[in-house]
Amino acid sequence: MLERRPDIREAEATLVAANAQIGVAKAALFPSLSLTGTAGYESFALNNLFTHSQRTWNGAGSLTQPVFAAGALRSGIRLAEAQQQEMLLTYRQTIMNAFQEVSNSLVAYRKNREFREQQELLTTAAQDTDRLSKLLYQHGGASYLQVLISENSDFSAQLNLAQAQLNERLALVQLYNALGGGWQ
Repeated sequence: MLERRPDIREAEATLVAANAQIGVAKAALFPSLSLTGTAGYESFALNNLFTHSQRTWNGAGSLTQPVFAAGALRSGIRLAEAQQQEMLLTYRQTIMNAFQEVSNSLVAYRKNREFREQQELLTTAAQDTDRLSKLLYQHGGASYLQVLISENSDFSAQLNLAQAQLNERLALVQLYNALGGGWQ
């Protein structure tokens, strides 16, 4: 599931691009030959490619260019390899961060769920207390002040339960987000 996270996908794509750059840098060591032409007509440069003077110049130019720039090209390869190692470390760090976010989200969800369950028990007890205080008041066993206090406690417990339910659902959304979201 974590492979679907956008940050992991981005780090992976960057790592793939860095690997490709190593290949590009190594390919620059080899000579290249370019043939030219324009709009369906034979190019002057292509027409004279195999004449004696042109063949010598083109052949020598193509073969000597990597020889004289070999130090710079090898440095380019080392640079590409160093960048690839940096992207590999970034990729690993991104994965570790993803696991940490998922772990934290799971813990938060579990704690919020447990709190909500306890708050439901407290709310049930407050409702029972409110019902009993009203029953006692009707039979003369309690004052109206006790009824008001128990109603206030019941109302507070219900508000706290609603907040606990909200926190639990927010923790679930956080977990969904940490897992990458967007899946069916």
